[in-house]
Amino acid sequence: MPVYKYTGKNKDSKTVVGNINALNKDEVIDILRKQDLVVISIDEVKKGFSFNMPTKKKIKLEDLAIFSRQLATMVEAGIPVVGSLDALAQQMDNRSLQNIVARVRNDVETGLSFSQALAKHPQTFSALYINMVKAGESSGLLDEILNRLALYLEKINSLQRKVKSSLVYPAVVVIIAIAITIFLLVKVVPTFKGIFDLLGGALPMPTMVLLAISDFLRRYFFLGVIGFIMLSFLFVRYIKTERGRLMFDAFLLKMPILGPLFRKFSIAKFSRTLSTLVRSGVPILVSFDIVGKTCGNKVLERAIEQAAKAIKDGKSISEPLGESKVLPPMAVRMISVGEQTGELEKMLSKIADFYDEQVDAMVSALTSMIEPIVILFLGGIIGGIVLAIFLPIFKITEIIAR
Repeated sequence: MPVYKYTGKNKDSKTVVGNINALNKDEVIDILRKQDLVVISIDEVKKGFSFNMPTKKKIKLEDLAIFSRQLATMVEAGIPVVGSLDALAQQMDNRSLQNIVARVRNDVETGLSFSQALAKHPQTFSALYINMVKAGESSGLLDEILNRLALYLEKINSLQRKVKSSLVYPAVVVIIAIAITIFLLVKVVPTFKGIFDLLGGALPMPTMVLLAISDFLRRYFFLGVIGFIMLSFLFVRYIKTERGRLMFDAFLLKMPILGPLFRKFSIAKFSRTLSTLVRSGVPILVSFDIVGKTCGNKVLERAIEQAAKAIKDGKSISEPLGESKVLPPMAVRMISVGEQTGELEKMLSKIADFYDEQVDAMVSALTSMIEPIVILFLGGIIGGIVLAIFLPIFKITEIIAR
C-alpha cells in the first residue's frame, strides 16, 4: 500500500505533518477530514528516498516483548490505545518497529480496531499475536492479554537463545578446525613435498594420501568453493519446499545428541503457545491452526494438523496427539487430565515449564560434553597431518642411525 506524506492544519490552526497508508490521495483526504484537518498538501512517498520508510533492521522477539509490556502498562493506566501507540512510537530505538507502530496508530485513529491494524503487518505481528489481541478486545481484557503476550515472547526468546547458544560454540570450533586444516594442506604441506622429493625413496601410505589431498586442494580449491556455494544454495532452496522441509525436520529430530534437544524445544514451544492461546480465549481449532504454523518443526506441524481434523470430527485433544507419537506419553497424559478437569491451559503451562527445564539441563550438559569432543576432533585432524608429514623424516632418521 502506498505511503503519503501530508501537511494540514488542525482546529487550533497548528500545522500537522505526518505519513499515512492509503490506496490513493482521495482516501488520504477522507481520512484527514475525519480527523478535522484542513489539507494543505499530499505527496506520495517514493520508496528508497524517504527517511521515514522502515529500515531493514530485523524486529526481534525481545523488541516485541518490550513493546507489548509497555503498551499493556499504558492501557492498564487508562490511556487510550491511540495515545499509547503515539507515545511508544516516539521512544523506540528500533526504527522498523517505530514506523510500523506509527502506521498502526494512524490506522486505529481512522477507525480500524487494534487487531485489524496489526493484521496489516503480518511480517511483524504473527497470527498468534493478532488473534490474542482480538480476543482481548472482545473480552475487554486487552491489558491482561498484552501482558500474557509479553511473557510468552520473553519465554520463547529465552528458549531460543538457550538452543542457539548450545550450537554456536561447536559450530565456531568446527569452522576454525576446517580453516586450519585447509591452510595446512594448501600452504604448509606443499613445502614438505620438495623435501621428500630430495630425500627420495618410497613414502609411507599416510604421507602419500596427505600429499594427494594437498595437491587436489591446490588445483581445484576455487572450483571446490564454487561447488560448495552451489550445493549450499540448492540445499537451502530444497528445504524451503514442503517435502524438503519435512525431510530436514525429521532428520533433525533423529540426530544423535542434538535430536532430543530439538524435540524438547519443539514440545516446549508447542505447549507454551497453545496454553497462552487457550487461556486468552482463542477458539481451540483456531489455536491449533496458529500453533501448527508457529511450532517451528514440519513433523510436529503435520501432527497438529491431523489432530485439528480429528478434534473437528469430535475427538478429544489428547487422543490424536497420542496417536501421532510426536509428543511423549507423559505430555499426552497431562493434556488428557487437563481436558477432563477443565484446566487444559494450566497443564500445558506445566508441560512447557518442564520441557523448558529439560532444554536448559540439556544445553548445560551438551556444552560440557561437546567441548572435549571438539578438542579431540581438532587435535585428531591436526595431529594426523603432523604425523603424516613427519613419518618420512622419522624413517630417514632410523636409516641414518643404522
